[in-house]
Amino acid sequence: MLQQTRVEAVKPYFDRWMRAFPDLSTLAKASEAEVLKLWEGLGYYSRVRNIHKTAKLVMEEYGGSLPSSFEALLRLPGIGQYTAGAVGSIAFQLPVPCVDGNVLRVVARLTAEKTDVSTASAKKLFTEWVAEIIPKERPGDFNQAMMELGAMVCLPNGLPKCELCPVAFLCEARLQNCVTEYPVKSGKRPRRIENKTVLVLLDDTRTALRKRPDRGLLAGLWEFPNVNGTLTPEEVHQLLLTFGLKTSSLVNLKKAKHIFTHIEWEMTGYLAVVNQNSSGSENSSKGAPDFHWVSIDLLDEKLALPAAFKTYYQIVKRYLHKES
Repeated sequence: MLQQTRVEAVKPYFDRWMRAFPDLSTLAKASEAEVLKLWEGLGYYSRVRNIHKTAKLVMEEYGGSLPSSFEALLRLPGIGQYTAGAVGSIAFQLPVPCVDGNVLRVVARLTAEKTDVSTASAKKLFTEWVAEIIPKERPGDFNQAMMELGAMVCLPNGLPKCELCPVAFLCEARLQNCVTEYPVKSGKRPRRIENKTVLVLLDDTRTALRKRPDRGLLAGLWEFPNVNGTLTPEEVHQLLLTFGLKTSSLVNLKKAKHIFTHIEWEMTGYLAVVNQNSSGSENSSKGAPDFHWVSIDLLDEKLALPAAFKTYYQIVKRYLHKES
């Protein structure tokens, strides 16, 4: 939950999650829809799917308790070297390293290592170095101390607090007076800009949603219908006619933007109030078989909508609550 999200923002999510799933058994029995809904807004949905898969696997193969070996932890869905190192060392006192971005920065400065830390080879090298010095006694404390050192003292994006550092006396970067030159990191590639036109379709009591494909960005989540490019009102009107939808009004909504790791969506939105007879059954519309017409209560309680559509979701809530 905490990846690229502030602790304060995560707290209500964590509290809700623990009330709903107080143990692995409860989580394993939950449906994917329930799990995704509680994660709604946190992003990185592949992570929650892997948590769900792991809960089921642990219940089936390990009697409800996480395995205590590093190798077995690595075989669980979504658990890589870092997570296996954290769980293994902190929960089971295994002398295995736990190397995150903070630890990479600390090690790069301590050793004045010029290898680009954004590469897999650097991560492998630094992990090997930490593995050589991790103590067999209290390895979890050691890993947490290294992470905390990077988070609180050996800071990124500015001057680290070397005067407070307990290992400043052996830091090569400090001794060479070039602390800010480390870690060496290549520049990020610019995000790809994608223009989208989002269609907020409403009848008297429902809004139209569709489910995203099971693979790729935001896989399997619900979304407001959208198309690539920036459409004019006339083009939107013609598109809706091909869906068999007759509109009583069409309003241009304010633009919205959402940033993913490598992609940025620039969204133009339209609110279209459609003739109730043309919105079709609960499940689909003529010409638009992937549209599902749902009530605001169903959307609020059951269906996971990505944060990318938050602006338009708020509009739907205001309109449908006003109508009800």
